Order: sequence, then C-alpha cells, then structure tokens
Amino acid sequence: MFGLVFGAVRVRAAQVLTILVLTALAAAVAAAGPWYGFAAAADAAAAYLEVAPATQRTVSVANRVDTQGDPEGELRRFSKSVRDGLPSGVGDGVAGMIRPVNVRTGVASSSMSLAYRDGFCDHVRLDGQCPRARGEIALSAEAAQRFGVAVGGTLSILTSTSNGPLDLRVVAVYTLVDPAGTYWSDRLFRAEAEPDPAFTVTGTFQHSELWTPTMAYDVVLPDALLRGDGGYDLAAELTAADRRLGSHALRLSTMARPLHLAITRDRDIILRGVMTAGAQMLILTWFAVGLAGWYTSRDRRADAALLKLRGVGRFGTLRLAWGQHLVPLLAGVAVGAPLGYLVGWALAGPVDIPADQGIALRYSAAAVAAVLAGSLAVLAAVEASMLVRPVSELLSGTARVRAWRPAFVDVLLLAVAAAAIYQAWSGGPDEGLGPAAPALVALTVGLAAARLLSLIAVRGGVAALRTGRLRTGLTALRISRSPGTDRVFALVVVAVALFTTAAGGWAAETGARVARSAAEMGAERVLTVEAPNRTALLHAVRSTDPGGREAMAAVRTWSGEREILEVDSARLGAVAGWRPEYGPVDALPAAVAAGRPEPTLITGDRLTLRARRDGPADVALDLRLQHEATGMVLTAGFGALRAGEQTVTAPVPACATAPGCRIVRWEMTTPPDPDGRIEPPPPGAVVTVAGLGQNGTADGILDAAALGDITRWRAGTRGAALDVTTVDGTLRLATDRNATGDPVGADAWASDPLLPLPALVAGPEPDGWRDDDPAVSLYGDPVGVRVLGKVTALPMLGSTGLVVDLDSVRRLAAEIDPGGVYQVWLAPGARPGIVEDLAAAGLTVAGSATTDDHASRLGDQGPAVVVRFALVAGIAALLIAAATVAVAATADRRSLAEQLRVLREQGLSRRVAITTSYAGTAVLILTGVLGGVLAALLAVAITGRSVPAFTDGWAVLAPPDPLDTVAVTAATLVSLAVLGLTGWLVQSPLLQSLREPEGGR
Repeated sequence: MFGLVFGAVRVRAAQVLTILVLTALAAAVAAAGPWYGFAAAADAAAAYLEVAPATQRTVSVANRVDTQGDPEGELRRFSKSVRDGLPSGVGDGVAGMIRPVNVRTGVASSSMSLAYRDGFCDHVRLDGQCPRARGEIALSAEAAQRFGVAVGGTLSILTSTSNGPLDLRVVAVYTLVDPAGTYWSDRLFRAEAEPDPAFTVTGTFQHSELWTPTMAYDVVLPDALLRGDGGYDLAAELTAADRRLGSHALRLSTMARPLHLAITRDRDIILRGVMTAGAQMLILTWFAVGLAGWYTSRDRRADAALLKLRGVGRFGTLRLAWGQHLVPLLAGVAVGAPLGYLVGWALAGPVDIPADQGIALRYSAAAVAAVLAGSLAVLAAVEASMLVRPVSELLSGTARVRAWRPAFVDVLLLAVAAAAIYQAWSGGPDEGLGPAAPALVALTVGLAAARLLSLIAVRGGVAALRTGRLRTGLTALRISRSPGTDRVFALVVVAVALFTTAAGGWAAETGARVARSAAEMGAERVLTVEAPNRTALLHAVRSTDPGGREAMAAVRTWSGEREILEVDSARLGAVAGWRPEYGPVDALPAAVAAGRPEPTLITGDRLTLRARRDGPADVALDLRLQHEATGMVLTAGFGALRAGEQTVTAPVPACATAPGCRIVRWEMTTPPDPDGRIEPPPPGAVVTVAGLGQNGTADGILDAAALGDITRWRAGTRGAALDVTTVDGTLRLATDRNATGDPVGADAWASDPLLPLPALVAGPEPDGWRDDDPAVSLYGDPVGVRVLGKVTALPMLGSTGLVVDLDSVRRLAAEIDPGGVYQVWLAPGARPGIVEDLAAAGLTVAGSATTDDHASRLGDQGPAVVVRFALVAGIAALLIAAATVAVAATADRRSLAEQLRVLREQGLSRRVAITTSYAGTAVLILTGVLGGVLAALLAVAITGRSVPAFTDGWAVLAPPDPLDTVAVTAATLVSLAVLGLTGWLVQSPLLQSLREPEGGR
C-alpha cells in the first residue's frame, strides 16, 4: 500500500504540490496566530506600563494618627498594618508622615507642610546636608526663595495646637531628581498652590505640636500584577484589600485599576481579533483544499475504478486516496508550522511572559492540528463522494450532478450570513458572529455573483455563437461548462474581499494613529523639561530661539477637573501641528498685544521713589519685582515713609543682570515691631506714588503716563480690596476707613497681562461657570476668563480643556507659580543642536517624545495589532485563492487543449484558439477581483464597520474612511497582479503550444 501511495504521489506531483502549498499557507497562519497574539499582548502591556503615569502604578494607604510622642514606633506599626492588608506579592513600600503648618511671611502667613519620608535624600539633589537631627529640615528651592531663608537659617512654624512658634533649622535646599517617578507619585507629599513640604526626620515629630500627622504608605505594584499574569484579577484584589484596610480605619487610594483594566481589555481585543482572523483563514483553507481535491479527483477516478475491478474494498480504496492526501498535508504542516512561528516572531517578537509561552505553543499546535484534521476530513468527504459512484461512471470521466446539494449549501451559508449581519447590527460588530460578518457578506456576494455569472455565460455564449462571435461564445461556454467554476469564483471573491478589507483597515488605522499622535503631542517633538518657574522656562526658550520658528514653551496643568494648556501664543502657528478642529491658529492673543507698549524693565541696581504719605499712621512700602530670566521674586524695600512728600531709594542688585526685572506689585504694611512682626496697613493709610526711576533718576521706570493709566493697575483679591486710583499722573493707594471686619488688603498689582484671560475652550463648560462671568483657578485665586471660541478639540488636551497664553499666566502667577508639566515644543525644522542649546540656557531635559514614538506605542495596542494580523491573513487568503485558481486552470488545461485541437482541425483560427485558452481564466480572475472589491465595500456599508476604535475609547478626531479610494485601488491592483500572474503562469504551456506553427495554418 505504501508503494502505491508514494507511486501515486510521484506521478501526480503537481496536484500534490498544490495541496502542500495550501496546507503550508494555512499552517503558517495557524501557527503564527496564537504566538503573535500572546507576544503582541505582552508588547501592548509593556507599552501601557512604559507611558503610564506613576500614580497608576502605585497604591497609597493613609490615615491620620496620634503618635503620643512616639512617631517612629507608630510609623512602624502603621506600616506593618498596611503590609498585612495589601494583596500578597506587592512587595515593600515607602512610609512617611506629614503635618500641615503655617509659616509667617510678611503681613500674612503661608501654608506649608512638614514631612518625613523613607529614602528622601536618595531622591533629591541637596544643596547642603541631609537632615539627621531633630529640628533639622530641608526646604525646596521655591520655598527657600519665597520665605527668604537660606541654608543655615531658621524657619518658624505654627500649628493649630501651638502655644508659640517652633523654630526649625534649614540644613539643605532640595530639588526633586525625578518628579514624575513613582517615589513622588503620592500627591500628599507634593504641593500645588503652596510650596513643597519641608522634609525632616521622625524625631522632629516628637514635638507635641506635631503629634497628629497623616501617615502614608506607598507601594509600587509589580508589572506582573498590573498585567494580570496567570489570570490575576488586580481590581478584585484591590477591592478586597480596601475592605480589609477599612476595618482598621485605613484608607486605600490608587489609580491602578484603570491601567489594569486597559491592559486586560487590550489583551482580550488582540486575542479575539487574532482568533477571528485565524478562524476565517481556517474555513477558507478547508474550502480551498476541498476544491483542490475535487479538481484533482478526476485523475484518481481511474485508480479507484481499477481497484474496484480488482476487488479491493471501499475502505482499502479510501486508504489509498487518503494516503495520497496525507503526504502533502503532513509535508505542508511540516513546512508551514515552523514558518508561521518565524512569522509570528518577526511580527511581534518573543512571548516575554513565561506563563503565556506554554499557552501560545499549545494554541499554535491546536490550530495547526485543526488545519490538518479539517483538511483531511474535507478531502475524505470528497473521496467518499467519488467512491460511491459505479465503475462505469468513474471510467467515463463524467459525473452526475445533483443540483439540490450546492443549492442547499448556498441557502445554508446565506442563512448564516444573515444571522451574522443581524448580530453585527443589533449586538455590535464584536458580538457572536459579528466579527465574521464582513467575510460572510463577501461570501453572499460571491455566491450570488457566481450564479449570475453562470447564467450570463450560458445565455451569452449561445447568443454569441449564433451571431458568429467565436471568441466571446467559446469563452462563455467554457466558463459555463467547467464544473466548479462557480465555487472558484466565490472563493476568489471572498479572498479578495478579505484582503481589500484588511488592507483598507490597515491603512485607515495607520492614518488614525498618526492623526491621534499629532493631536496628543501637539508638535512633532515635545521635550519634558524642568525649570524653576514659568518665567525661567519662557526666557530659556525665547533666548534659544529668538526668531520664534523652532521652539515654543508650553505648560500643561489642571484646574479642578479641567486641563489647561498654556502656550506661547506668538509662536503657536510656527511650531504646533495645528488642525482645523482647534479653531483659528491666531485667535489667541499674546500678553502684550493689547495695544500698549511692554512695561519698562528695571535694569539698574538701585531704585529711586518719589511718593507722598498721608494719614496719621506710619506705613512701610515695598515693591515686589520678578527677574525676567530667572523668575526670582525680589523685594525693593523703601522702608517706613514719613508724612508728606519724599524721595527714597532701595537697592536691587539682582536686577542689574540682564534682561532685568519687571514690576509685580506694590505692598503697603506697617513698619516692623521690635519682634519683627508686620501687619496690614491700618484704615486711612494713603500713599501716592509720583515717580519711579533707577540709577539716580526719578521717572525712568514709571512716569506720569504709566502711573496715571488705571488699566495698568489692579487691587489684590485678598481681604478688603485696597483702593487703587490714578490722579493727575500719580498712583494713589489707600485703605478704606469704613472697611468691614475682614482683613485689609495690602497689594496693588501691575496689570500688564490681558484680563479677563483669553482662552480657547473645548468641551462642556465647568459647572461653576456663568455665562457673564466665567472664571478658572490658575494659582489659588479665581481668574476671569474671556472665551474666544468654543472648539471641538484642542492639541494635547483632546475634547475637553482650555488653551491660554503662557506669558499672561506667568505674569499673573509671578509669586506663586502653580506648577504643572513644563514642556518645549519643537517644530519639524528645528536644528539638530537645539536640545543642547536649551540645556545650556538652564533647562533640564527630563524626557523627549516624538509623534513617531507615540504612534509606535499606539501601534502596540489592540486595534493596530489586530489589523496587522488581519493584513497578514488577507495576504495569505489571496495566495490561497491564487493556488486554487492554479489548480482549477491546471485541471481544465488538458481537456481544453484537446478541445482546441479538435476545433483547430475543424478550421478554428489560431488567434481565436489563443484567446479562448486564456480568456476563461482571465474573465474568472477579473470578475472575481471586481466582485471581491464590491463585496468589501458592501460589507463595510452593511455591517457599519469603521476603523477599529482605540482601546481607551479615544475619539477626539473623526476616524478616516476604512476603505478610501487609495487603499481600494492599491488592493485591487495587487489582487489583479497576484491572480493574473498565477493565471498567466498556469496557461503559459497551453499558450506556447498554440503559438507553435502547425500545418501551415
């Protein structure tokens, strides 16, 4: 028997090769699918973890504790309770404690916090030494500047339970090393509207005023738990931990649940999408293998008849037939499975998660086994249908066709397609049979078109022969009388539809990713930088790129639930990737674009003030300044003013450094008492400023025009407002004698920014806004907003947020910088060395990202992964269709050659014979490709398919067309090239024989 099998295989090498190729293609896709899916899911998880903010990777537990004077022991007990309540496997965390305090500054007190944290000195840069003893503290650079204290100085704090001030010694000034890292993710230890905490040792909390701190324990979740390796349900474990900790009055807070759910959801999308594409390929392969077996069965009918005549039983005959198929099937699996593994590795790399490696290999083996078993079963069914025929029918080479069978199969397939379409409409494209709906729609179109093609071929062929059009008539009759042509045509339609849909989806998804990346980045390249404040950031960027064509400073911050993007609006059009959805690019005015000149900067080292003091009480006058390069806030103290007119001076040596200082505000106070305390000015105090100059002049900075312009000055918003008026070219500052019991205001601000603050707004307005008086909190106080336009989207922010001018905000927030994420946006044409130039200008570049990087990360997520594999499966489907066409054409070539030889002997011209030899295959390919493209378009229209949605639901921009003209045209040309080349290669021997001279005709 084995000799007969291998002899049959050797004789029918072409047929065996066809089955081998089909099986190898299917086995390659089957083996690649699971490996690709699990490897891509691991890559997607890694991409999520790479860009996830630190707050999504940590768990924090906090509670207010009464230490009773033993802060170290209580912190140790607190940490143990937290560790016992957290899910197993999370590891050790970082413990700390914090207590809000008040620091008296000038006429008011400022809020700050005093904190301890494990490993603090390892996560900061210190100018000084790490606090080691009780009462020693490290201040942030901003706090040291605001409170006017340096290393070695003393800071006095008060608490709600203090009987008096508690003096702490400043031993260091710190700067955060990695502010975006997990160590600093707990916002409890990061201030927003006040200076960052002062850090000390646990011994400092032994003071009775500090016995009630809030203790916190922060732990970084391992990647394996965030990914959900081995089916680990992090969300459920955190919920259970929250209940356990809650029983001990401990509060658990984390943002890890959304990250974990996003990773697991993306994993499900990838595996489900790969499985769907693999299942479609498997069914298509079985269909193609069945067609190939049916076409090649004509050559095996004589073998079957001979075995029957020799008395071989039906099972023995079937074993011989199966043996002929088993050889190419096993060879195809042996070739395709390793190839598929290599393809999966090339597309997605290794499966990095150990728990998934075994699962991926088992799924790949099962898929390959399904290819082998299913193909063998289909071929066995084909052989069985042949073996039941009588010997006379087998030897005659003809077969009775039972028309009801294919019709029944067609009706059954149409019913399944209708069910899939209904599910796609009602339950969504990803429910039930919904994912297979496009393929089933294509199958429906293919079956209907095949019936129509056969009908046209029959009637058209007869009509053409009657009218003498031999080429058309013979071609049509060949199509109508070739058994199985309708099935080959349907297969071509389905394969081309799958390839076209996959190609269009890949192109559209790529375009959607690129558009999203540009929208979320804002510019082609974005640097995340560290700077002392907004002023330093703005100055560094402007000095590096004075032309304003390469770089733009930007800050991303939050106000409640509303995100705010601050941009250097003068450079927005040149640097940002602006889209029509954002509104006009020049809609946002710059801070100094209000029709008045920029205020004069102070560039000297000494100021001269001409002023008059009225009223019985002594008043001290200070002028707060900000250096335009460093953002440092300085105080020019003119001291206590005597009654009447006078001229006084104040040193400002820091302003002599370019580019100088600008005026922030005037501050009226009482003179310091013997203990150094100062108070707000009493009611009735009046100071009139007549001029301000520098370097010996009295009017060079503020002259009568500047002092007399009321639009350049505004009262502060704290306490009862200071009375700010302009009289005869002077600025009059006065406290109202009939003030209420509220604290009296002491400030008069230079109002050089635009107010209300112009803004572009996207999304619904905040609940607190009123149509006539919208306001947003930018630095602790509400700031009026003037809405320039409501747009559908904004760069970086998406569909909700505000865009305002950075220069205006930094002028408003001169003394209390509201923080945020500092960025530098770079234009596409930015010079190569600009990053180094920005670093030389004083910025610390903490990170760099490009739109290509962002698009690549999105490419690791579910939708992109699925469409890439769908494209691979679509290419394989097209190759399977080409192999099937080759089988059909090869099987018909012998009988067609005999028919054309007879017709040539009867007078048929060589030209007509040549045309007839290739026209049938050409028509089948051309109509099949056009039918497949039409089926793809109908499938998208009927099922409502669009570009796969992003896993996180991002839908700020309208998605592109899933089958645009370019993608459809390219897919059509590729399909015609592949199938056309196959048909030409198969028909070449017949064409060559027909072109050879014969008998002089």
